[in-house]
Amino acid sequence: MTPFKKTLLFIHRWLGFTSGLVVVIVSITGCLFVFQDEIQDAIHSYRKVEVQNKPYILPSRLKQIAQQQYPTGKPDFIAYYGEDRPAAVYTDLPKDGERVVYINPYTGRALATENPQRNFFIVVEYIHLYLLLPPAVGGQIVGWSVVIFVVMMITGIILWWPKRKSDRKRSFTIKWGGRWRRVNYDLHNVLGFYAASIAIILAISGLAIAFQPVSDGIKFTANLGKTYTKEAAIPVSDSLHKPTTPVNAWDKAFLYVKAKSPQAQMFTLYSDDAKAANTIYLNAYYQSMHYYKSDLYEFDQFSGTPLKTVVHKDKSAGLKMNNMNYDIHVGQILGLTGKIIAFLASLICASLPITGFIIWLGKRNKKGKKSPNQLSPGRVGFKRQSKVSPTGGDLEGAANNY
Repeated sequence: MTPFKKTLLFIHRWLGFTSGLVVVIVSITGCLFVFQDEIQDAIHSYRKVEVQNKPYILPSRLKQIAQQQYPTGKPDFIAYYGEDRPAAVYTDLPKDGERVVYINPYTGRALATENPQRNFFIVVEYIHLYLLLPPAVGGQIVGWSVVIFVVMMITGIILWWPKRKSDRKRSFTIKWGGRWRRVNYDLHNVLGFYAASIAIILAISGLAIAFQPVSDGIKFTANLGKTYTKEAAIPVSDSLHKPTTPVNAWDKAFLYVKAKSPQAQMFTLYSDDAKAANTIYLNAYYQSMHYYKSDLYEFDQFSGTPLKTVVHKDKSAGLKMNNMNYDIHVGQILGLTGKIIAFLASLICASLPITGFIIWLGKRNKKGKKSPNQLSPGRVGFKRQSKVSPTGGDLEGAANNY
């Protein structure tokens, strides 16, 4: 093995020790979360409603219904999830945290209430993002572990890549008939290779969701360093020019967006009314439960006057890429097929630290059991001639040991 590859192997091995457990946890929770919408639709009847030929109830009425359920709560986020789905009002309780009220958007009937902290998939998401630690701590641990994992995938491919073209065919297959150690070796290398490209894409999209600098970097790179003034503009509400006639700004903004983005199936509205300069943010998503294609609007929170509009077709390449992050991360950018691919890639990623540790443990135990004095001259000669593995890799003849 060349000095370069010895250095890579050392880096690959010890980075695996430092991040392996976190990678397993993050990957398994990622597997569970991929199909969370489908699973929750199957077990919660309130996540579906009958489509009716009438307009949605306005945000102000949804807020009233939520406050009937939680009189002390402060509704600050509303979502219309789709024609056949309920609307949801997220309300903040002073002592008990957030609650969600699901409402039929046509009739106004409250369908269910939920404590997000007790939702299995929300818990899975928090493990995935923060390991159930405080976000400031857990987010850093997960984020840097994912960065390390990306480096490991790259070094692993370099270490594994077969030197000779004649060896590449068998390098891409698992020798199921071999001894269990050989099968484990192939599971680590072959499955790792097949999953590498998808795993790196999932990792980068996840980092872009978790770390703003990564998101900014993607946007800067995709835009070739160009700044789009309209996207970067930060409008503010004008508290000095409140309308003399009372206006429900949320309702006015929602009706405006419904008219301007008729193709949209899902809408989210949110604002922090406690801040005088804050605006009402309204996103109109083209497909229910998908977040890539959307039109972005901002409104004055006092008058409902439009302050900013960025429709999907006018977005920069960088903003479009950042809008894709969630759909890429869970695979739904490619529909059901994409989700299956993301699930399998995450499952393989969860297995890699385990199979890698077994490989390291096998080598360690073998070195402990045998010394050069115990080997016959012929065996020593065999080892000397077996620096290149049968798969064409250059991992100290590891494959021959299996």
